Amino acid sequence: MGQLIKLQDYISRYEMDPFRYPAQYARLKKQQWDKLKDRWENREEQIQLVSPIGNEHVENKRSTSTNIIRRLFKKGKMEEEETVAKQPINKESLFQFMPELTYYPDSMDELKQLFLDQLFSFQMKWASSTIVEKSFPDQRYYRNENLKYLLQRFPDTFLFLYEPIFLLKKAPIEMEVILISPTEVWCLSFLDQEKDAVYLGSNEKFWIKRSIGGESKILNPVIALNRMSKIIKQLLNKYQLDIPLKKAVICRDGYIDFPNAPADLVLLEKRSYPTWFQQQRKLQSPLKHVQLKTAKILLDYCQTTCSRRPEWVEQEGNEE
Repeated sequence: MGQLIKLQDYISRYEMDPFRYPAQYARLKKQQWDKLKDRWENREEQIQLVSPIGNEHVENKRSTSTNIIRRLFKKGKMEEEETVAKQPINKESLFQFMPELTYYPDSMDELKQLFLDQLFSFQMKWASSTIVEKSFPDQRYYRNENLKYLLQRFPDTFLFLYEPIFLLKKAPIEMEVILISPTEVWCLSFLDQEKDAVYLGSNEKFWIKRSIGGESKILNPVIALNRMSKIIKQLLNKYQLDIPLKKAVICRDGYIDFPNAPADLVLLEKRSYPTWFQQQRKLQSPLKHVQLKTAKILLDYCQTTCSRRPEWVEQEGNEE
């Protein structure tokens, strides 16, 4: 699952230490997945031992299994809660990922999706708050399919800045999507996810979109990509970072017809996107120093809007 290191202008955990948290996230994810999978497999064994087998019980198998799970683990859960309650409050624990079996998945794939959905919520927490400060993210991001897709389908070593706002010479500049992989930086622009829509590309201000609903104009996405890549290239050159920079328009469900596309522009549409996507998924390279340094530099130039957590304000007031 990719890492969301910056979302809009919200305070990010990664801003505190971009060299520490990417690796910590990967370890935390693996540990918690192993624990959740182990709990799921153990519960499956317990259910096989005590659940009824007759055909007359097939229709009620799911509800019966759920009841058995609750009985088997109620005592253990209570003991766990008592142990936690006795421990001193640790604000760092607010950012520990602890997935729950909110229901009993029927398959490993279903278990993985349950895990990823909970991990997505955890990612949003890391991308909008720290121990001391927090931002208030727009709820639309929790329903954003592109954001969820990027985080749930790409490797752990891929770092994303999603619609960040850069602050250059006190001027805020809105970006789209920046992907920092171990080997390169991608500036990405997504077109609407309308199935089989056709986009007629050009060097003009607008592109033409043709779909079942008719024909319409959309703003040329290359304009935003050129602005993004120019800014990032300047920052990379300023700090003498040697990492390839690329830009692409992504249209996973439709087609792009742009015969005279610039040579440095990658068009990832319905026919070409799957190949590119698999290439990224198969990238086995670990996190690299140049990648983390690139992330730090970009984060340093991002605008952040946040406020101190009420509990910290109250604590500081008591100390005074």
